[in-house]
Amino acid sequence: MPRQMRTSKTAAATRSRSRYWSAEVTQHSNALDLERSVFTAKSPRKIALSLKRSAEASHRRKGTPYQSAMSMLSFYLNRARRNLDEDRKRVLELAKGELRVAFGRGRSAGSASKRPHKTD
Repeated sequence: MPRQMRTSKTAAATRSRSRYWSAEVTQHSNALDLERSVFTAKSPRKIALSLKRSAEASHRRKGTPYQSAMSMLSFYLNRARRNLDEDRKRVLELAKGELRVAFGRGRSAGSASKRPHKTD
């Protein structure tokens, strides 16, 4: 006799909770305590400065504050990309440049990430 599948509320609740594990990581990361709605800010600079504050305040991170902040931003972008509209993606991509500038790692927020190739 074939086994019957359970369709209880508990099984459905477990399934729906585990479906969005990335939201759980964003909200309860061991590396950073993020400010509320950091990724919904309209300004790339605001997003970058908020991530910088969170990374510098955290004592649970494993890498440098810059690594932790960039990692969290990249994680959010990679997991949410297909659900974001083009304007939101652009703001979050620009936030990467602003984060580099905030940590003194980049030339400027609007510059390209790669240098032009030298021709011999």
